[in-house]
Amino acid sequence: MHFHILTLFPDMVMNAIHTGVTGRAMDAGIISVEAVDIRDFTYVRHHKVDDYTFGGGAGLLMKAQPVWECCEAVQGKLEKRARVVYLTPTGEVFSQQKAEEFSHEEDLILLCGHYEGVDDRVLQEV
Repeated sequence: MHFHILTLFPDMVMNAIHTGVTGRAMDAGIISVEAVDIRDFTYVRHHKVDDYTFGGGAGLLMKAQPVWECCEAVQGKLEKRARVVYLTPTGEVFSQQKAEEFSHEEDLILLCGHYEGVDDRVLQEV
């Protein structure tokens, strides 16, 4: 199984993943994990990926453009389109049933939200 983690903090993610059970699974060749930096897909000079919400209010959202292009770049390297899972505290709780469902996937893209979340246009399209 191949995991593609889209994140703003790839080094932190990979450092955590290389320890414990996941690290041993990677060493044994059971799984592979790739952390992709969403900031690499922005055209803004300082690699800014956040913006204010459309209606105003507190917090920032991750812009649609870099998230979309990051996801499409990963999808483009795969033989068939992979399932995308948006990781958010307001989402469905991860359970054994979900783990079994995901285990049937060859590739799984994990989108790590940040700030107040991700622009909803991206979530509707991936």
